[in-house]
Amino acid sequence: MSRIRYGVAMSLDGFIDGPNGESDWIVIDPELNFAELWAQFDTALMGRRTWDAALARLGARAFAGMKTFVVSSTLKPADHPAITILNSLDRRQIASICEQSRKDIWLFGGGALFAQLLAMGVVDTIEVTVVPVLLGGGTPLISGPAPRTRLNLASHKVYRSGTIQLSYEIRQ
Repeated sequence: MSRIRYGVAMSLDGFIDGPNGESDWIVIDPELNFAELWAQFDTALMGRRTWDAALARLGARAFAGMKTFVVSSTLKPADHPAITILNSLDRRQIASICEQSRKDIWLFGGGALFAQLLAMGVVDTIEVTVVPVLLGGGTPLISGPAPRTRLNLASHKVYRSGTIQLSYEIRQ
């Protein structure tokens, strides 16, 4: 069965975007192999704000080749035929998404959606790329109330730029 992997870039002070929603501080380390990373997924799951940011940054090619689910009560399916818009998300829908996926599912950005899925107990790993910058404010790694969750460090990699990739498995 497909795993749900929360993948996100985070500042050293724990924010996934800046005080004004900016992500210009995320500098892609040249040592990161994005083709290898993207090849692990065939499905992307995100909230509307993350979708909007991806479109602004990547344009129409955002998540090309991936089945993309966006949780939003404001987006209209007719305006976005290439993605599946979900008004809300429950365990039944998560199970359906997992059944449709042949590879892992990338829970992409979004601290609020992450908190919701963590509370549902459906997130398998948390993969954080720590960018060596202090933002002083913004959206925290996890937004809203969330359950205390114990983690096991599965892997880590330190890049010459100071960027650190951390992968944690959720302890069941």
